[in-house]
This record gives sequence, structure tokens and C-alpha cells, in this order.
Amino acid sequence: MSILNLTLKKILVLLIGLFFFVFLNSCGGNFWDPADARKVSPNSKERVKKNLEEGKGISFGKMIDGRSGGTNYQFASSNPMWRATLEILDFLPLANVDYSGGIITTDWYNEGTASDDSIKITVRFLTNEIRSDGIRIIVHKRRCTVQNKCTVKKISSALEQELQVAILKKAVIFEKEYNKGKKKFKRQAVN
Repeated sequence: MSILNLTLKKILVLLIGLFFFVFLNSCGGNFWDPADARKVSPNSKERVKKNLEEGKGISFGKMIDGRSGGTNYQFASSNPMWRATLEILDFLPLANVDYSGGIITTDWYNEGTASDDSIKITVRFLTNEIRSDGIRIIVHKRRCTVQNKCTVKKISSALEQELQVAILKKAVIFEKEYNKGKKKFKRQAVN
């Protein structure tokens, strides 16, 4: 019985080794590809700089110093344009809210004055900056007949401009509140 167990263990080790060999071999064919000394600088700082430029590594100095490397992640709660839009449109039922896609779409809304007319508002965020060209507002109007035949049209109305101005004003207020809350440290003079 122990000879059988020993043989099974050897076969298992052999199969695992074969699996890793095939797996590593499929990665590139060569296990070790030495660099050409004529093309690679002997100076380590130059090699690190070249690798970072080519995207082959990370820099811990940038992470420690807080310098950004090109990607800027911002959450919805810290984006003043996003918060302002949600606050301005809070009276409307929302159908789609996608921060990563930069879009807010309301559901069809009827004020109650005309039972056959309703509107849908879509806000597209083109940038996180507070700018007039940073958002695009689209208004659709739906008109339904008694037989429930509905037509939907994109309309251009004063509502788009009014919403844009209201969102921008509210975003500026949020940005001022955020900047006021930031602590500003001043460097002390050295004697």
C-alpha cells in the first residue's frame, strides 16, 4: 500500500511540474531572455526612468509625495458638478445615474397641467471642471394620444439653459464650501 501511495505522489508531482512547465513555456517560449548590454544603460537611474516612461514599472516616490501620475480618481460625493446636478434635479424621478459614464437621466415627468405631455431630461458630463461647456443637457418631450400612441422628440427650450445656469451656480457654491473646509498650511520661517 505504501509503494502505491509513493508512486501516486511521484506521478502527482510530475504532473504538477509538467503543468508549470507548459504554463511558463506558453508565456513567451524563453524562460530567460538576457538584455543586450549595448542597448541597456549601466546607470540604474536611467533604466528606472526609461522603464517608467515605457510604463513598465511604478514609482513609489510619486505615491509617497502625493504627485499624481496622470490618473485622477474622483468620487461622486467630491465632484461639485455631479452633486449640484443631483440637487437641482431632486424633484424628478431618476431613471439612470451613472457616475463612471458621466450621465444622469430622469424618468418621464408630467407636471399635471397637460396629461398627454411629459418630459425627460438627460445630463451628460463632459468634464469634472465647473465650466459652461462641461455639461450638456438634453430635453425630450413625449406626447401621447388617447389611444396611447406616443411620439418622442428632442426639443430645444429655455429649460436647458435654465438648468445649466442653476447647476453651475450650485456647483460654484459647493466648490467654495469645499475649498473653505480645506486647511491651508503655511511654512514657518526659518531664522
